[in-house]
Amino acid sequence: MKKQISFILRLLVAIILIQTLRFKFTAHPDSVYIFSKVDLEPNGRIIIGVFELVAGILLLIPKTIYIGALLTLGIIGGAIVIHITKLGIIVNNDGGVLFGTAIITFIITLIILFLHKEDIPSFKHK
Repeated sequence: MKKQISFILRLLVAIILIQTLRFKFTAHPDSVYIFSKVDLEPNGRIIIGVFELVAGILLLIPKTIYIGALLTLGIIGGAIVIHITKLGIIVNNDGGVLFGTAIITFIITLIILFLHKEDIPSFKHK
């Protein structure tokens, strides 16, 4: 049962990460606006997109789940901090959907990391 729950959660997070790539890689106006607002346009937009792609892939490979989860926590944690400090909860009248998605993704990723804590080298029992 743990494997099925883990897979569903990992797939969900990977889909969330990967579906946002079309906005970042095609320079969608909303993505350009967000990254311009935090002085990271265009390089930051592309670099974050690449990291999200890598994290999404790593989450789906059994031996790299914890690496993908840690990378996702870093990316999404950064996004949450940027929302709170510079962007605000509501961006371009989205009703807070982007921020809410980041919070949900962060929580789900924490659950994934908890489910795979034994895979983290420093947490292995001897």
